[in-house]
Amino acid sequence: MHHFARRTAGFTAVLAVAGLVVAGCGDDDDKGDGAKTGMASMTGMVTSALSPGTSAEATTTRTQESAPTTTGTAAAEGTKIATPGGEISVDGDIYEKYAQLGGPTGTLGVPLEAEEKGPEDGEYQDFTGGTIYEPKDGEPHVVWGEIRKAWEENGGAQGQLGYPVSDEKDIPGGKQSDFSGGTITWVNGSITVTLK
Repeated sequence: MHHFARRTAGFTAVLAVAGLVVAGCGDDDDKGDGAKTGMASMTGMVTSALSPGTSAEATTTRTQESAPTTTGTAAAEGTKIATPGGEISVDGDIYEKYAQLGGPTGTLGVPLEAEEKGPEDGEYQDFTGGTIYEPKDGEPHVVWGEIRKAWEENGGAQGQLGYPVSDEKDIPGGKQSDFSGGTITWVNGSITVTLK
């Protein structure tokens, strides 16, 4: 499935859950405690926070639907995130990067799908706010927004630009992401792709 379609579907799902939460918050007094618990559960599903090393003890105060489930060892840590479409696992280096960026309450939001294989044995995982890409022998980096659109238009990881080697960074007047085969800048609303 094309990344744009996945992002749009995920964004729509998150908006639908948010709409349910907002609609259910209007007059909870008439609905009893069950409705409040249900709304808290749905809110937790969208906004539950992640942190590396979350233990079972730390999640016992959350509702079952919103509690991230930590798996694996410290080297290959991961968790399952409750999403409107069901639980989706985020693991390994991609999980660590995701947690650094705030997990489901951070800029990436909730995962849209499980981790997938990329070109040349790399990996990637799509989230509502962007994608984390990791080459086979490299570090994971985030690509999003207009820079991501330009990167995908130029073949993404399979194109001449290859995998990202940096996260997006601020530059005068805009943003820049570095790739193994070049750079993409977004300055004053204009995209520039520079190949090595």
